Amino acid sequence: MTQQEVADKLGITRPAYTAYESGKREPDFSILQSLANIFDVTTDYLLGRNKTPKWADENDLIELDKMLDSNVNMAYGGETLTDEEKQRVKDVLTGLFWEFRKEDKSKEK
Repeated sequence: MTQQEVADKLGITRPAYTAYESGKREPDFSILQSLANIFDVTTDYLLGRNKTPKWADENDLIELDKMLDSNVNMAYGGETLTDEEKQRVKDVLTGLFWEFRKEDKSKEK
């Protein structure tokens, strides 16, 4: 979905939506609820309080845990990553996992 398509669904301009996406502006509660509906996630998910989308099931969580556990000994350039660096990598992998899983589920329908 393009920025313009999201902006149209929200009833705002593309530059206004871009400002939300880039963090230059904070959406009000109404916009936040609309974004959650558009992307089929909870407002807590959008706010980073819960990293699991509302459409995820138990099998999705098991699959995510397996993927993250397989990357326990993370290193870059021959150096083992710090705990903070590992968490950052896991956060990115988690985001990508949910993005790809959502695409897979939409293809199944």
